[in-house]
Amino acid sequence: MFKKILVLLCVYVVAVGAKAQELQCDVVVNSEQVQYTDKQLFTEMQTRIFEFMNNRRWTDQAYRAEERIKCRMLINLVEMPEIGIFKANVQVVSVRPAYGTGYESILFSVIDKDWTFQFTDAQPLDFAENSYTSNLSSMLAFYAYLIIGVDGDSFSKMGGSNAYDRARNIMNLATSQGGSYPGWKPFEGNRNRYWILDNLQDPQFVTFREGLYTMHRQGLDVMAESPEKARKSVLVVLQDIQALSKLKPGAAIIRSFFDAKADELTNMFKTAPPADKQAAYTILNQVDAPNSTKYQVLLQR
Repeated sequence: MFKKILVLLCVYVVAVGAKAQELQCDVVVNSEQVQYTDKQLFTEMQTRIFEFMNNRRWTDQAYRAEERIKCRMLINLVEMPEIGIFKANVQVVSVRPAYGTGYESILFSVIDKDWTFQFTDAQPLDFAENSYTSNLSSMLAFYAYLIIGVDGDSFSKMGGSNAYDRARNIMNLATSQGGSYPGWKPFEGNRNRYWILDNLQDPQFVTFREGLYTMHRQGLDVMAESPEKARKSVLVVLQDIQALSKLKPGAAIIRSFFDAKADELTNMFKTAPPADKQAAYTILNQVDAPNSTKYQVLLQR
């Protein structure tokens, strides 16, 4: 009888382990700019957001503990116009391991300047996917699904589609039921939450999403054993992004891509053969002017 119970417990543990939460999210709340005496409130805010992101399952996909997506949210509070109401800018970053190495590639990076939300220590941070509860929970859930979606795109072609659909549902609820909170509407900016998701779901950006797969599965994942083959794959991706940037200049997701990848691309090509270095430099200098100084190293012989 004891052995039977032990076997059942083992099966249960394995089943639970196979369905771990998707995210391993580090959360930092910086309150230095906010003048408020009760600093415990900010500690509580950080704890609640950490638990919100890490302690729930966002999808029905099976993740092992070691497969959880590593990500980070740096929430920089800039103003408290009234008690319990906060304005913030937030940096969201996720990483992805490169196969067979200890290297972690920055996969998604965005700075969202349109965070306005209510938070009190007595307020539960709840979430229901098909109803609106608060702007804070909507923004957190939105980025949870974006992180999962982009990660999915990097492991299989168009693998993030379902996660993007769920992010769209959250955005629609926040827009229709959340009042006048900023960041959800197209006319409020060209790089806000609306445009990042819109780009990812735009049929014209299919080449970009497929490029995420190519860059990681046929690029970074084989870089250690076949660097020339990996660079050739990445050059094709850069050429596709170059063509897309001409069609959609200033696209939010392309800007996000280079915010994440500029240093990595520089390191990848600085030891490449001269022809590949020149080809990469020509594209990168054109499509990613803000990081042009980083790419100067590719001109060195």
